[in-house]
Amino acid sequence: MAKHPQKAQPSEPATKKQRIAKHVAKASASKAKNASQPAPPAPKHVEIPPVSAKAKGKEKATEARPPTPPVKSQSKAKSTSKSKPKENAPRVLPTTFKVIAGSYEKLLYGLEGTTTVGENSNVEFHLKPEFMFPAHVSCIKAVAASPDGGKWLATGSADEIIKVWDLRRKKEIGGLMHHEGSVTHLSFPSRSHLLSASEDGTLCLFRARDWSVLRALRGHKGRVNSVAVHPSGKVALSVGKDKTLRMWDLMRGKGSASTKLGKEGEMVRWSINGSLFAVQAGSTIDLYNTEMELLHTITHPSRLHDIIFCKRVEGNGEVLFAAAEDKKLSIYDVSNDPEKVPNVIAEMIGHENRVKAVQTLDIALPPSSSGRLSTTIVCTASSDGKIHLYDIAALPATSLNAGEAQKPVEISPLVTYDSKGTRLTCLTLGDGELDKSGVPVNGKRKRDSVNVGSGGESDDDDDDEIGWAEEGDGTEEESEQEQEGEEEEEGEEDSD
Repeated sequence: MAKHPQKAQPSEPATKKQRIAKHVAKASASKAKNASQPAPPAPKHVEIPPVSAKAKGKEKATEARPPTPPVKSQSKAKSTSKSKPKENAPRVLPTTFKVIAGSYEKLLYGLEGTTTVGENSNVEFHLKPEFMFPAHVSCIKAVAASPDGGKWLATGSADEIIKVWDLRRKKEIGGLMHHEGSVTHLSFPSRSHLLSASEDGTLCLFRARDWSVLRALRGHKGRVNSVAVHPSGKVALSVGKDKTLRMWDLMRGKGSASTKLGKEGEMVRWSINGSLFAVQAGSTIDLYNTEMELLHTITHPSRLHDIIFCKRVEGNGEVLFAAAEDKKLSIYDVSNDPEKVPNVIAEMIGHENRVKAVQTLDIALPPSSSGRLSTTIVCTASSDGKIHLYDIAALPATSLNAGEAQKPVEISPLVTYDSKGTRLTCLTLGDGELDKSGVPVNGKRKRDSVNVGSGGESDDDDDDEIGWAEEGDGTEEESEQEQEGEEEEEGEEDSD
């Protein structure tokens, strides 16, 4: 009987989406398990200059800084010990926080955020400058702070260098010079791993213990604009100039699926619970579920620059923040229900120019008349040179009913930091001091436990030398089999 091998070809586009949905569903269903490893700190490095009380604007930023030392390898490295993974450990929230912002003017700003109880027993927020200096020789395009009490800060620039800083010591660790194009994205999937993307079309996964390159992920034909790691830490999505959405298996370190979007995605974000993801392009936001079904397309009144999901403090569900050219941070009420159209329920106002970046962070609050023990803060960075801080508790607890028209609630900033006209480009939030009243977890501090795929850090090893591994220690090269499979997949896409 004659065989007909070409019958399966017409269903190929649907198969690609099914592959993405399969990997996402698998990552969502499984629980993350991994052992924590102590990471030694760094050798002698350049100190970050503090901000003088008399310094204003960019006057102090013109001081010359020594060139960044590249990350070097050492033959001897400290051995690491593994401990049993901790599952379902309650998260310990920080009582203070760090705000770090980059700018077109190459300046890096660092602020310390604190909370106090005022005269009326209400919680008051404060932002205090910690440092401000030129961190790169070109504009800063991405910043990221390690989560869960981590100490690392990474900054990426158009100078193609990723710089690593120790936030606790306020020292520069060195430069990661693996990319051959501007760094477009930085994120810490866990305290022990750094994920980067670049205009050279690659994604790189670094190990924070020695800053070696674990894997270089290739697949995009051109600039990678954004990367989002699933809450499970096992898969990631990326969008780029080639108008494709790609999925990466972070456990195996290779691409797992891809599909054409028909437009250049500029930003991709997962929801907090991992059941939705959003792709932003221009002034539109496409919302997908894990089955790769397009639920909604949001058309914003002006061009968008950043989006991020956030869980409500009052009420249930999640909201989507949209930073845009209209000088506002619009808040959309979103859900998995395809019948429920996303609506703007509130707007965070106060900026005088486009809002370039937005980030959120859960923090612990001091005892006050409100009775709240924690909240979620929202920070925005704008081209007007200002950083605004908001409290998401001001958001209405209930959503609008279908077809119900109501003017969005306007939320003003609780505190503002003015950089005196610097054009801010990117922003990140990091944990400060942990809430010691709730720190003990199984007799140990929460800092000793980490999330998926993390090797952890050890504060006890701060005086040890780091065993730097050479960048691209052979591990970033893909096997011939993976390359052939990827080329074959790309050939199929071109024929679609």
